[in-house]
Amino acid sequence: MAAGMGSRFGSLKQITPLGPHQKALLHYTVYDAVHAGFDKIVFVIRESFAQEFKDFVGKYSESLVETAYCYQSMDKLPGDMPPINREKPWGTAHAIWSAKDVIHEPFAALNADDFYGSDAFVKAHDFLADKASDKEFGLVGYRLAATLSENGTVSRGICESDTNGHLTSVTECTKIGISTDGTIKDDDSGKILAPDDLVSMNFWAFTPKVFREIERQFIEFYPENKDNLKSEFYIPKVVDKMIKEQIASVKVLKTDAKWFGVTYKEDTPGVNAALTAFDKEGKYLDL
Repeated sequence: MAAGMGSRFGSLKQITPLGPHQKALLHYTVYDAVHAGFDKIVFVIRESFAQEFKDFVGKYSESLVETAYCYQSMDKLPGDMPPINREKPWGTAHAIWSAKDVIHEPFAALNADDFYGSDAFVKAHDFLADKASDKEFGLVGYRLAATLSENGTVSRGICESDTNGHLTSVTECTKIGISTDGTIKDDDSGKILAPDDLVSMNFWAFTPKVFREIERQFIEFYPENKDNLKSEFYIPKVVDKMIKEQIASVKVLKTDAKWFGVTYKEDTPGVNAALTAFDKEGKYLDL
């Protein structure tokens, strides 16, 4: 999913050159995905920067595997709901739904501005190849403390799971930050969170069934939110409702992979340092 506006970052972070190779984080995503066994990449982007995106990231993907492009458009909404004049995209669930015409097989869905680590792609690929079904989806889970930014608040899906490793709920917290005393808190709800809380970084393993469910839920979501120009239709909320209605279960695919991202400009030096360290370890040298 690469159609975001980068409002907190201040520019198109999806195609911001980073690290010693001056590549976008998406280059690393494609590299890890292909090496894990994925043989098709679908980019959900905005048409306004399509050519720039294809020139910088798309050509690299096209050189490795089948590559497709979909546009997250304000004029095309699930359930043929009438478009609203707004600048902010409708969110991650709408982004995923935008790819429905080119995805007909089990697939992973993830953000363009995150580095997930190679193990996460292996876990997702193996689950999709062997266990994913219309009744069971997957989610790559990370420790909350390992996903925070020192430069501002972040949005995370806080996960609860049962003894069998299946999600019981996903709660989207949109302003998680670290207080001066080290406490982790969601500023919106006031909820205190624990460092070891399991979080979703929007790395999902789905079947095409999720497209129909997004459409059903958007038809319900739209009337109450069409006049709120800042409202977003988040995929964790869609999944959470599916779990509560027992439409599907979600297996947590735990990973110890290193995660980092570029939510803010101030995150850039840390990301550059992490990518440079990979060179010293002999990783991604052929990127």
